[in-house]
Amino acid sequence: MARHMGRSWARALSARSGLRPRSRRREHPRPPGGWRGWFQRRAARWPQGWRRPSWLNVRTLAGQVFLLQLVIVLLLIGASLVSLLLVSRHDTQQEARNRSISVATAFANSPGIAPALRAPDPTAILQPRAEAVRKASDVDFVVVLNTKGIRLTHPNPSRIGKHFIGRVGPSLHGRTITDTAPGTLGRSVYAVTPVKDAHGKVVGLVSAGITIAKVQSLANREVPLVMGAAAASLALATGGTALVSGRLRRQTHGLEPVELAHMYEHHDAVLHVVREGVLIVDGDGRLVLANDEAIRLLGLPPRPEGFNVTDLGLDTQMADLLASARVATDEVVATGERLLVVNNRSTDRDGGPPGTVATLRDSTELRALTGRAEVAQRRLKLLYDAGVEIGTTLDVTQTAEELAAVSVPRFADFVTVDLADAILRGEDLTGVTAASELRRTAVVGIHDDHPFYPVGERFTYLPSTPQARSMRSGRGTVESDLGVAAGWQAQDPEHTALVIAGGVRSLVTAPLRARGALLGLVNFWRAERPDPFEAEDVSLAEELANHAAVCIDNARRYTREHTMAETLQRSLLPQRLPEQNALDVAYRYLPAESGVGGDWFDVIPLPGARVALVVGDVVGHGLLAAATMGRLRTAVHNFSSLDLPPDEILSHLDELITRIDHDEGIAGGGALITGATCLYAIYDPVSRLCSMARAGHPPPALVGTDGSVEFLDLPAGTPLGLGGLPFETVELRLPEASHLVLYTDGLIEDRDREIDEGLHLLRAALSHPARDPEESCSAVLEALLPDRQNDDIALIIARTRVLQPDRIAEWEVPSHPSEVSKVRAAVARQLADWGLDEVAYPTELILSELITNAIRYALGPIRVRLLRERSLICEVSDFSSTSPHLRYAAATDEGGRGLFLVAQFTERWGTRYTAEGKVIWTEQSLPSGDGPAAES
Repeated sequence: MARHMGRSWARALSARSGLRPRSRRREHPRPPGGWRGWFQRRAARWPQGWRRPSWLNVRTLAGQVFLLQLVIVLLLIGASLVSLLLVSRHDTQQEARNRSISVATAFANSPGIAPALRAPDPTAILQPRAEAVRKASDVDFVVVLNTKGIRLTHPNPSRIGKHFIGRVGPSLHGRTITDTAPGTLGRSVYAVTPVKDAHGKVVGLVSAGITIAKVQSLANREVPLVMGAAAASLALATGGTALVSGRLRRQTHGLEPVELAHMYEHHDAVLHVVREGVLIVDGDGRLVLANDEAIRLLGLPPRPEGFNVTDLGLDTQMADLLASARVATDEVVATGERLLVVNNRSTDRDGGPPGTVATLRDSTELRALTGRAEVAQRRLKLLYDAGVEIGTTLDVTQTAEELAAVSVPRFADFVTVDLADAILRGEDLTGVTAASELRRTAVVGIHDDHPFYPVGERFTYLPSTPQARSMRSGRGTVESDLGVAAGWQAQDPEHTALVIAGGVRSLVTAPLRARGALLGLVNFWRAERPDPFEAEDVSLAEELANHAAVCIDNARRYTREHTMAETLQRSLLPQRLPEQNALDVAYRYLPAESGVGGDWFDVIPLPGARVALVVGDVVGHGLLAAATMGRLRTAVHNFSSLDLPPDEILSHLDELITRIDHDEGIAGGGALITGATCLYAIYDPVSRLCSMARAGHPPPALVGTDGSVEFLDLPAGTPLGLGGLPFETVELRLPEASHLVLYTDGLIEDRDREIDEGLHLLRAALSHPARDPEESCSAVLEALLPDRQNDDIALIIARTRVLQPDRIAEWEVPSHPSEVSKVRAAVARQLADWGLDEVAYPTELILSELITNAIRYALGPIRVRLLRERSLICEVSDFSSTSPHLRYAAATDEGGRGLFLVAQFTERWGTRYTAEGKVIWTEQSLPSGDGPAAES
C-alpha cells in the first residue's frame, strides 16, 4: 500500500517539477549525492508552505479542526444510531410477536383443524390451508405439528415429517408461547399455540413465525432522517476541512522532502533489489507495477505496466489467478519450466484502492528436492511395512507370499518368488547355485490373471538371464526395457513373448541370500506403471529381498526342526496295529501345525485274547514332550506285560512321571512339572467286560448298536505327575458290535469353540451305527477338525467282537491228583472236536504240569479253560497268590523241570493275578489254516 501510494506521489511531483521517474534503474540514473540530497536541494527553492505540510499533522490548526469536527460528527451519529437501534429492536420484536401469535391462534381455532389432525392424511388437508393463511397474513411460515413435534405442514414440503426445531413443551400443556430463533431468512420470532378438540384436549400444535426484518417499525421511518442528518454533518465537516486543507493539497501532499526521498528509495529497492517478484494489479485487471524479479520469472516484455494481465502472454493458470483477484496463499503455479509459489492479496481491505498485490517465489529446485524426499519417504514406509508384514509365520511359502503382497502395488505391479526345493523341505543350505532348479513359490499381482509361470512350476534360469546374473553376483539386476533384453528372452522365447504381450515392460530381480547362503530370488515386474525400473530401484529391491531372505531362512530352520521333531514323534508311535481278534480298530493321528505335541495311543494284545487300548496326552509341545511320550508308551508296554488292572498301571505311570519331573528338575536347576493325561482300557472278548480308568483325560464315548452315543461317566482322576491320589477302575459289559471311542482333547477343544460344543459335534458325528471304524474316523475328523490345528489329535475307534462259545472250553478240577488224568482226557476230546489233534499231546503235558502244581501248592478249586483264538490259550486258575518260577534243575534233582517243559512247548507263558488268586496261562501256535476265532 505505502509503496503504491509513494509511486503515485512521485509521479505527481515529477509532473510539477518536469521530472519523469523511470521504472528501470538504467533509465533513471542516480543523481550525485543520492536522491535524498537531490530532494533537499529542490525543496530549498519551494515556497515555505510546500516544505511544511500541516493538514495531517495534529499539531497544526487545520489538523486539530479537522480532528475535532470528525470526532463530534462521529459521536452524534453513534449516539443517534444506538438510540434508534434500541427503540427499533423493541418495537420490531413486539410487532413480530403480536403478528405471529394472532396468526397461530386464529389458524388453530379455525373450524376443521382438530378433525383434520385425526384424519388418515392430515397433511393433504392442512397443507393448502396453511399455505393460504401464510400468504394472506404475510408471515414467513405456518406449520401444523402433531403432539410429538412432527411437522404436518411446511412451506418447504421436503421438511414435512421432520421434527420441529423449537420449544413445544409448554404448548402441549395448553399454553401459547413465543420465542426468537435464528432462521435461514434471518432472525425470526415464532409463536406456538395448541389445537384443542371439543373436550379441551390438545390434539396438535400450530406455529407461525415472521422474520424481524420483515416487520415495519419505527426504524424504517427514522433511519432516513438520521442518515440524512449524518450526511449533512459529514458534508459540513468535509467542507470546513476542505477550506483548511485546500492550500495544503497544492503542496507536497503532506510529505516532507526527506520523507518523500525515503519513500522513493524504498520504491526503488522493491523495483530492482529484492529477489522476490512483486506485481500490483488495479481493479480493472491492468498491471500497475512489476519489479525486475517478476519480469524475469514471468518472462514479461519491457515496461509491461498499463497492459491487462490477460494480454501479457502469461500461462492460463497464472493469468486467471491475477485477473480474478482471488486470495492465494503459497499456491504453486506452473509457468513455463518454472514452479512459482504465489501469494495474492487484495489492496482494498483497509480502504486502499481496488486491486491486488501478488508476490512470486521460484520453487523449481525446491519442488524437485521435495519430490525426491517424498519418494524416499514412500520407500522408507514400504521398508517399515515389510519389516512388520513379512515373517508373521514360520511357514516358508507364506513368507514368500507376504514378500510379494507387501510390494504390490507400491513398488511393482507383479512379484514372483522362486525358491529351491531344499528350502521348501527345510533342508540344509548346501548346493544351491545359480544353475540350480528353482520352484515358483509365490505370484502376486494387481490382476489375478498373469502371464508368468504358475506356482509349483520348476525351471532353471539360463546363464544369460538377469536372474542368473543376479544369483551369481549376489546383487540386484535391472532390465528397464524387456522388449530389448535378449538375455532374458532366451530363457523361453515363447513364454517371454506372452509376458511382453501382457504389457510387462520392466524388471528388477534380487537374490534371496541369508547367512551367506543362496535361497532363491525375487522378481519385481512393472506393467501398468508409466515409469520403468531404474538403477536406483535396485537398492530398494535388495533391501526387501534381504529382509525376506532372513525370514524365509528362519522359516526353513523351523521347518527342519519341526520335521525332525515330527519324525521323532511318529517313530515313537505305533507304526502298525498288532494282530488281534477282540476289536476292529481304526485310528487317526494328526500332529499340530506348529510344534509337535505329546499325544499318543497304543493297542496292546494281552493274554487271554484280551486287548488294551491306551490314549494319552503329555503337557506341552516340542522335543521334550515327544521324548516323554515315548518313555510313557514304553512304560505302558512294560506295565501291561505284568497284566495289571488299569488303576495300578496308571499308578505306576504316575510314579514314573513324578520321577521324571524330579530328575529333570534337578538337572535343569529347578522344578519342572511335565504332567500328562491318560486313559487305559482292557477289553475281554470272552466276557465282553471292559475295565477302564483315566487320569485327567476326557471320558470315552460308547456308540450303541442303535446309534445312541454315551460319554461314559468314569472317575476323572488327577493328571499323571501330581501324585497322592488313587485311581479307580470301572468295569462295563459292552454290547457286541458297539463302538468304543478314545480321543485326546485336541479333537474337541479349540480356541474358537468350547469343550461342550466339541462334545456335541462329536456326538453327532458318531451317531451312525452302520459305519465301520474307518468311516467313523473320517466322519469325526471332517466334523471337528479346525481350520488351523493348534494341538495334536489322537483318535481310536474300536468295534467290539465276541469269542463264540463253541471256541471256549472250561472245567472245574477238584484238588486231587487223581483228577489230572480225567482233565487230560477231556482236553484231548475237545481238541479232537476242534480238529487240533496235532497239538493234543503237548497240550496234555502242559495242562498236566500246571494242574499238578496247582493241586500241590494252591488251595481251593481249580479251573481250566481252553480258548481257540489266533493261538491255543490254556489257562489254569486257583486261589493262591504264589507264582511259579522257571528254573534249571540240576542232574541230581528229582523235580524242577515241569515249567521248563512248559516253556519249551509254548510260544509264551505267564501269570496274572486276579481278585481271587492267580491265572497261569500259555499260548501255543495253531496249525496253518486255523484262522481267527473271534467273530463280530
